[in-house]
Amino acid sequence: MARICLHGYVSGKVQGVYYRQSTQEQADRLELDGWVRNLADGRVEVLLEGEEDAVRELAGWLEQGPAEAKVTGVELQEQPLQGITGFIVRR
Repeated sequence: MARICLHGYVSGKVQGVYYRQSTQEQADRLELDGWVRNLADGRVEVLLEGEEDAVRELAGWLEQGPAEAKVTGVELQEQPLQGITGFIVRR
């Protein structure tokens, strides 16, 4: 199966609700690479890389996130592979 990379932004009530931690847990479960971080404007930025089915599964999860989140929008675009190993929460 092919590897893909998606990069984008999640809007809504996504900071202070364990969104980054939950995203990392989901990425680890799906064996994805990449990162997640908060932005100053209140959005969360993500980069997901891995097997296409797993990346698409996490992309779908991002639309809801953890129970405390209230996601209003997810914008993801495909990018060239970055060659990242592991998944981290960036600060």
